[in-house]
Amino acid sequence: MAIVITDECINCGACEPECPNTAIYEGADEWRYSDGTSLEGDVVLPSGKAVNADEAQEPISDEIYYISPDKCTECMGFHEEPQCAAVCPVDCCVPDDDHEESEETLLAKQAFMHPNG
Repeated sequence: MAIVITDECINCGACEPECPNTAIYEGADEWRYSDGTSLEGDVVLPSGKAVNADEAQEPISDEIYYISPDKCTECMGFHEEPQCAAVCPVDCCVPDDDHEESEETLLAKQAFMHPNG
């Protein structure tokens, strides 16, 4: 499953640079599938959703840092544990019950976003 940042977030920003998928954004910032990935132009995500990787997406939160669940792989393929959770000083990076995914699915998502890595 993806990781979610809870409303206990203090907006310290410690998590953002740790994400190997560039899936973490500051509140109110737009995000793109292409940010920090190999994705560009029109793509079909492993979930079957068709998107333009270069188009700005609406912020998921206007108040606190947030994680794009479409880009979060729980750091699988990069690290042993989610790095956002490892560095969060207030333990607000937690598993997202609304986006449960198997290890196989997370690794496939990682390979899709980073085919040469």
